[in-house]
Amino acid sequence: MTWENLATDEYLNPFIEETGITIDKNFIGTDDEQFAKLRAGGTSSVDLITPGLDKVELYVGADLLQPIDLARVPNAAYLYDTFTQTQLGKKDGQTYGIPFYWGINPIVYRADLMDETPDWSVFFTGEKYKGKLAMRDYALEGIMIAAMYLGIPEDQMFVMDDAQLGEVKKALIAQKQLLRTYWNSISDLTNLFATGEVVCAFSWVPPYYDLRARGLDMGMAKPKEGVIGWCDTLAIPVGVEGEKLTDTLKLIDYLLGPVYGEKLAFGGPYAQSTSAVRDKLPPEQQEKIFIKDLAVMGSFVWKQNPPRYADWVRLWNEVKAS
Repeated sequence: MTWENLATDEYLNPFIEETGITIDKNFIGTDDEQFAKLRAGGTSSVDLITPGLDKVELYVGADLLQPIDLARVPNAAYLYDTFTQTQLGKKDGQTYGIPFYWGINPIVYRADLMDETPDWSVFFTGEKYKGKLAMRDYALEGIMIAAMYLGIPEDQMFVMDDAQLGEVKKALIAQKQLLRTYWNSISDLTNLFATGEVVCAFSWVPPYYDLRARGLDMGMAKPKEGVIGWCDTLAIPVGVEGEKLTDTLKLIDYLLGPVYGEKLAFGGPYAQSTSAVRDKLPPEQQEKIFIKDLAVMGSFVWKQNPPRYADWVRLWNEVKAS
């Protein structure tokens, strides 16, 4: 069970042809949907999922995942240091979610329709672009961006108190007045960019490359206040055992290996969490997926699961209803 763009036939056929293992695909639209499906009984029919690194603890807390024996995943030895050192995805020294692929969610904008490189402030004070800005409809990221704009330190960001959340709410209500939309579908956002209805958005990376390929003058900004970094993992539900577990671990190893990594690097374009294919990629492709200079990770604000996330979601919904 995963995102559709990660499980194309082109990406998986080499594994199927080599091993003879068949793969049934079940696609998701959000991490929350994946969690709900698994909790509603999906553990009896799903062998592999791809939760966000920040979400793994929710699955573990709900007794939905089993620990993974990294000795049975040889390509896990090539994980970048950032992912071996993090405690996210782990509990009591055991790994429940192996970092899989990662990237950034930057500001994407129409360089031909904006006067300067934007930062997070454009979404809160950019009156000049009122009605032509867009944010993703996702409480976690929306509130993180408001916190970065307000200068709330990263070590406080995910444990904000009532006063800080109150300031965030004020900022987000002001932001709403400037927005054209809260987007859910990246294809819809790409179309809004193409028509000029949106000139600047908190976005995923693909619209930047898609629209540049169409000849549009697109820009990508990484604000100095911080850039949201994301990482999805590979995780095995409880109850997967025997031959199915063996086959699932083989698939995990393939997904962390060079054949899949090369296809993902060009097709995504996204980076694996391992260096299995890094040195085989042309420098321009390394640049495109942010692995040419791994120091870029130092500017990331990695998504975490706030202890009061229910309050965050409530706040977000109140802002949208305001």
